Amino acid sequence: MRDMEWSDKGVVLSARRHGENSSLVMLFTEAHGRHAGLVRGGQGLRARGLFQTGNLVSAVWRARLEAHLGNFRCELLQAHASELLDDALRLSALSSACALVEAVLPERHPYPELYLHFAQLGNEIAHDDGWGASYARFELELLAELGFGLDLTACAVTGEVADLRYVSPRTGRAVSTAAGRDWRDKLLPLPEFLWSSNSAMPQKKALREALYLTGWVLAAHIFAESGLPPARERFIERLQRAG
Repeated sequence: MRDMEWSDKGVVLSARRHGENSSLVMLFTEAHGRHAGLVRGGQGLRARGLFQTGNLVSAVWRARLEAHLGNFRCELLQAHASELLDDALRLSALSSACALVEAVLPERHPYPELYLHFAQLGNEIAHDDGWGASYARFELELLAELGFGLDLTACAVTGEVADLRYVSPRTGRAVSTAAGRDWRDKLLPLPEFLWSSNSAMPQKKALREALYLTGWVLAAHIFAESGLPPARERFIERLQRAG
C-alpha cells in the first residue's frame, strides 16, 4: 500500500513538544485547512526556529492512511516571528490571530479564501503601518466564516449607510449615531474604519473599540464556556498599555 502524501503552503499555528525529540505541529494550510503533523527532531535548534508561531512554510505531509496523524517535512518561506522580535505589540497580534484560528476552525476542513487573507495578515502585521485595521477585519471575517457575521452595511433602524456608530448585540446589525442615541449604553461600539474604505492605521482607541466588538461576539457565541484564548487576551493587554 502506498503512503498518503500531499504538498501545501501553511502558517505555523503552534508547535508543542511530543516525546523527547519530536514536535506536534499545527499548520493552517491553503488546501488542507487546519492540519496537524509530527516533526521528528522538532526539538532541535533549527527546527524550533522554523516552527515559530506565524511563520509561513512549505510543507509535505505523509502518512500510511489519511486518518493517521502523519509526519511533516517543512521548509521556511517567511520568518514573520523573527521579524517581529523587537515589536512586542505586533508579535502579540500575530500570536493572537494564530491562536484564534487554531481554536475555532475544524481540523482538515479547507478555507481557501480565509487562508489567503490570513497569510496576508501575517505579512501586513510584519511590514504594514495599517496592520491594526487588517487584524480587526480578519476577526470579522473569521466570525463570518463561523456563522456569526455582522451586518455593517447600513443602519438597522433608518437604512442610512453613513454615520454608523453602534452594533446591536441582539441582531448583529449596525446602528447610526442618531438612531442609537437613546440606547447607546446597550449597544456595542462601531469604529468608522470597520465600515468605511479607510485603510489607514486606526487610532488606538478605535482599534480597541473594534476588538471589543469582535471580542464580545467571540466570547458570547464561541468561547462562552472556555473564555477567549490567552494569546488574544495578552494582545489586548499590550494594546491597552500602548495606548
